[in-house]
Amino acid sequence: MAEVLTPDQIAFYQEHGYLVVENQIPEDWLRRIRDEIARFEDEAATMTASNDRLDLEDTHTPENPRLRRIKLPHTISDVMRDLMFSDHVLAPARDLIGPDIRLHTTKLNMKSAGYGAAVEWHQDYAFYPHTNDDILAIGVLIDDMGLENGPLMVFPGSHRGPVFDHHADGVFAGAMSLKAAGLNPEDAVPLTGPAGSISIHHGRIVHGSALNTSDRARRLLFYEMMAADAFPIMGSMTKWDGIADYNARMLCGEPTLTPRLKDIPIRIPQPQPDKPWSIYEIQKGLKDRAFETAKD
Repeated sequence: MAEVLTPDQIAFYQEHGYLVVENQIPEDWLRRIRDEIARFEDEAATMTASNDRLDLEDTHTPENPRLRRIKLPHTISDVMRDLMFSDHVLAPARDLIGPDIRLHTTKLNMKSAGYGAAVEWHQDYAFYPHTNDDILAIGVLIDDMGLENGPLMVFPGSHRGPVFDHHADGVFAGAMSLKAAGLNPEDAVPLTGPAGSISIHHGRIVHGSALNTSDRARRLLFYEMMAADAFPIMGSMTKWDGIADYNARMLCGEPTLTPRLKDIPIRIPQPQPDKPWSIYEIQKGLKDRAFETAKD
C-alpha cells in the first residue's frame, strides 16, 4: 500500500513526536460531522448533568447549554465511525506505526467559543502504559485552529523523555507540573491549521490546551490507537472484556497475542481518583493549574 506521508514527514514525527497534515479530510466529511455535532448539542440542551454519552461544561445550564465533550463518538455516530475506518485517518497511522493497528478510544473535544474548557499538561501514556509506545492520537480539525482559539500545544521531543509524575497527594490526577518536569511553557508549539487538517501526536509527548476565549469554536475529533502488539500494562486504566472484545478493536491488519516489549519508562496510574472518570474532572485534583477556567 502506498505511503501517504513523505519520508521527511515520517522523520519529523519520529524526531519531534508530532505532525500536522493539512487538507487531509475532505469538506463533505466535515459537513457531515458538523451536522452530527448539532444533533448532540440539541441532546445536551435537554440535560442537567453529564452522562455516558455527553460531558457537560461546569457552567452548563439547561437555559444556557454547554457541551464539553462527545464521548466515544464512534459508538454513537455512524459518520465518525466510518471516518475512523477510512484511509483519511488510517493511511497516515499505518505509515507511522505499521499495518496492524488497534483502537484505544475516541472523543470529540468541543472547545466552544468563549468558554471551551482547557486541558492541563499531560502525557496520554501516563493514562494507559503499554508494552511499547507505538501509540498515537490523530486529531481531526473540524474548525480552523489558530493561536486565539485554544489550539493543542506540544513539547517537541518530549516523547523521547521520561513519563512524568501525574499524581497529586498520591492519587492519579491526569496532569503534570511543567515546573517539576523542568519544562518551559515558552517552548511549547501550537498545532494550528485550517479545518480538514489532521494533527498527529505521539502517546508520550507532553501536550495540553488553554481555555478558548475567542469568538470561534475549536472542535477536535480524536482517534487514539496503537500497534496491535502493544498490550496494556497491569494497573493501567485500559478496560476490555476478553480477547474477543480486544480483537474487535482492530482497525486494520491482523491481531496478535505476542506483545512487543520495549525498554521505555512507565508509571502506573494508580490509585485512581474517587470521582467520575473524565480528564476534566480528575485534573481538578491538580493543585497548580497552568490554564484558566471558564468563569460563567
